[in-house]
Amino acid sequence: MPEIIQHSAEIPSDLGGQRLDQVAAQLFDEYSRSRLTVWIKDGRLTVDGAVVRPRDIVHGGSVLVLNAEQEAQGEWIAQDIALDIVYEDDQILVLNKPAGLVVHPAVGHADGTLLNALLHHVPDLVNVPRAGIVHRLDKDTTGLMVVAKTLQAQTKLVDQLQKRSVSRIYEAIVIGVITAGGKINAPIGRHGQQRQRMAVMEGGKPAVSHYRVLERFRLHTHTRVKLETGRTHQIRVHMSHINFPLVGDPAYGGRFRIPPAASQTLVQSLKDFPRQALHARFLELDHPTTGVRMKWQAPLPDDFVWLLTLLRQDREAFIG
Repeated sequence: MPEIIQHSAEIPSDLGGQRLDQVAAQLFDEYSRSRLTVWIKDGRLTVDGAVVRPRDIVHGGSVLVLNAEQEAQGEWIAQDIALDIVYEDDQILVLNKPAGLVVHPAVGHADGTLLNALLHHVPDLVNVPRAGIVHRLDKDTTGLMVVAKTLQAQTKLVDQLQKRSVSRIYEAIVIGVITAGGKINAPIGRHGQQRQRMAVMEGGKPAVSHYRVLERFRLHTHTRVKLETGRTHQIRVHMSHINFPLVGDPAYGGRFRIPPAASQTLVQSLKDFPRQALHARFLELDHPTTGVRMKWQAPLPDDFVWLLTLLRQDREAFIG
């Protein structure tokens, strides 16, 4: 069933003399301005009972009444796919995504995605755009994601992401030995020839990542990367850009490298690592309704831990 949305508010005198869409965005700030504009145009948001245009000027003392339905957002199907839920309340859900799970249906992945699993777990998410998904992880990246369970929570979370107040910290195993941490400020856009790939380029969207060293090995580094922005493939593109690509990255991994005289087990594990070695380890945000700062962490997945163990053994065998 569509979610019924009903609100009313009197326009305070200090907001009088402004456009309706501007006033509505301030009085009903749990909804996005674009969503409110659609409702105004559809006659769902009235001024003193009258239907007016988004750009019309409204005055203090007038009463806005919102009476709308949040319609189902897509023809997606609910599927019973197991979810590793770290936290859940009536507004948000935080989960630890496994490798191999696509987040959103697309060409080649019509179902079997995280979105399909979420609709089975919370059927009402059919009334929230993109089933409450406000940020994504690549198919083979593991770790923490937050999902909005209501339209209001989604609006607040998107606002936090845009204001960069959501803290997202990842861990990665990269090829090469990083001597010290640093900041990467390099714009990212879609690759000119290979449309499935992203690249650092002039005219791309601003992209900033901060990285630091957790542990060094003979030819690899365990690193922690904090996102300031959230561009597609950002960490993978940025680390490759500074010549420290992620282990196992099929798109940006660069030249395969093995420590000299490494054990056959390590050689095989590096060769066969089935995905980019990237894990969304920490997530921190303000709860969309209480405003309380909340934080979560997800343990490193088994394949990541196993590779770290082999790299440590290799380092100890040769460096002591």
